[in-house]
Amino acid sequence: MAGNLRPRSTQSNSITSNTTKQQQQQPATLAKRLLFPHLPPGSDLPPLFTSPTCSPELNAEAYDFLALALRAFVNTWWTKITRYDKELLPEITIVLTAVLRTLETRLLSTDFSLFIFSVAPALITQHYRDYRHAASKVSTSYAMGGSVPLPHLFHQLQPHVAISPEGKIDEEYFRQAFDHLLKSCLPPQDYAPEAERYIIREIILKVLVKDVIPRVTQPWFIQRTILDLLGPSLDAESDKPPNVAPPSHAHYVHFSFHSLLVFFLSAVQSISGIGLAVIQTYKQTLSTIKLVNHSTRPTINQRRASEPWRKVNPAPISPTRSARSISPPSSSYASAASSNLSLHTDILFPSPQHSSSHYAREPLTMISEVFTVHERFATSAVMHTLCMICAATTPFVDRLLTYLLYTRILCVSSIIFVLRLSKRTLFPNGYPGPPLIDPTPEEQIVIHQQLLRRLREQVPAFLAPVLLGSSPERTVEEIISPLGDAACNAHLAVFIMDALLLSIFPEMGVEGSAGNAEVDVTERLDDDDGKDWGSEICRTTSTMTP
Repeated sequence: MAGNLRPRSTQSNSITSNTTKQQQQQPATLAKRLLFPHLPPGSDLPPLFTSPTCSPELNAEAYDFLALALRAFVNTWWTKITRYDKELLPEITIVLTAVLRTLETRLLSTDFSLFIFSVAPALITQHYRDYRHAASKVSTSYAMGGSVPLPHLFHQLQPHVAISPEGKIDEEYFRQAFDHLLKSCLPPQDYAPEAERYIIREIILKVLVKDVIPRVTQPWFIQRTILDLLGPSLDAESDKPPNVAPPSHAHYVHFSFHSLLVFFLSAVQSISGIGLAVIQTYKQTLSTIKLVNHSTRPTINQRRASEPWRKVNPAPISPTRSARSISPPSSSYASAASSNLSLHTDILFPSPQHSSSHYAREPLTMISEVFTVHERFATSAVMHTLCMICAATTPFVDRLLTYLLYTRILCVSSIIFVLRLSKRTLFPNGYPGPPLIDPTPEEQIVIHQQLLRRLREQVPAFLAPVLLGSSPERTVEEIISPLGDAACNAHLAVFIMDALLLSIFPEMGVEGSAGNAEVDVTERLDDDDGKDWGSEICRTTSTMTP
C-alpha cells in the first residue's frame, strides 16, 4: 500500500511545483513592476476597492490605468531628480488607494438618482433658457448696441465665482475644493505632509481643470460626440450610383401561380416575424416590470448594514509610515476609514418615506426646452400626453428609472468599459499620445453641417413638418445653438461639477452639519406638490403657433 501511494504523492508534488514555476515565469505586469516592486513573483495584486463584490477584472483594469498615469505624469520628472529612489510611486499608490477606498464608500452611500434625473436636467434646462435669453439681447440696448458680447450677457444671468465672463476657470476655486476632498478622503497622517498633498492635488487639478473641461466645452467636441453617438448615416448608400435596371420590353406581366405562391409565403413570413417580435417584446416587458416592482431602493439603514465598513469597531491608525503597504480591506482599515473625520456615518441622504420623487419631471422639462416643444401644437400635445402618463404612473416610473440607472449605466461593466476607453484614448501605446490637434474653422463648419443633417435624418420625412414645424432646418439649428459657445458651456460644466461634488460631499455646500444641505434638495422636489407640473413643461396652447 505504501509503495502504491508514494508515486501519487510524488506526482502531485511535481504538478504543484510545475504550477508554481509557471506562475513565477509569467511576466510581471506594469502595475506590479512600478507600484508593487517588493511583491514576490506570482503573487496577486492587493484589492484596490473595499467592496467584496468588486470583480477582479475591475481591480486589474484600475491598477493598469493607475500605473500608466503615474508612469506618464510622475515618473518622467521624478527620474530626472533621482534615478535610484523607487519608492515614490509605491507611496503615491498607497495614498491614492486610501483616497479611492474612501471615495468608494462615499459613492456607494450616495443615491445618484436625484443628481441624474433632477439636478443635471435642471441645469441643462436653465442653460438653454439663459442662452436664448442672452442671445435675444445681443443687438439690443441691453448689450449697449451690440458692444457687449454674448458670453458677458450669459455671465450676468449665471454668475459664478469660479469662472470669468470670458469662460476662464479660476484654478484656486477648484484647488480649495480638491483640498477639501483630500481632507475628507485621506487619513490624518497622509493629509499632514504638504508636499504629498500638493502633488496629488495638482495632478487632479491639471487633469480636470486644464485638460478635460477646456476640451469638452468646445462646441466642435460636443458636436462630434453627438455625431459619434448617432452612428453612421443611414443615407450612406445615397452617394453610390443608383443601379439602373435594363429596360424591359414587356409592358404587361403574365399571371403566374408561382409568383402568387411566393407573395403569399412572403406575407406569412413577415406576419410571423412581426408576431414573434411582439411576443418577445411582451415577455421582455413583463420581465422588466417584475424586476422593477421587486427591486426597491434600499433605505439608509439597509445600505449601511450591507456595507462591510459599517460593521467593525473603530481602531486607530498607526502613525508610522515606514512599513506601510496596501493590504486587503480588513477590519482595521475599514474602521480607520469610517472614523476618518467622522464624515462617513454623519452623511444624510434623501428620506426613504418620499416614495415618489417625480424623476421624470425634470427630464421632460429639459426635452421640452431643448426641442422648443412649446412652439408647435403637435409636439406640445405629445408632451402633454407624456406628462399625464408619467404623472399617473409616478411611483412605477421612479422605480423604473432608478432600476435602469443602476443596472445599465452605473454598473461594473460600464465602469470597465470607461476605463478601457480612457486607456486607449489617453495612452494609445502605453504612453501619452501626441496632443490632439483641434480642427480648423473649416473643419468645424463641416462637423456642424454634418450634425445638422444627421439630426434632420432622425425624423421621418412625413413627420418632419408636424414635429419640427414649417422650417425643420431652423428648428434643428435652435437645438444645438445653445451649445455653440465655449465660454457659456464652461459655466454649465462648472455648475455640473459643483452639483456632483455636493452630491458626494454634501458638507461642502453649507457651514456646519451636513443635514442642512438636504433640506434645500427635499424642498426643491416637494415645494410644488399639488401643482400641475405638466403646465410647467409645456405652455398653454393659446400662445402656440401651429
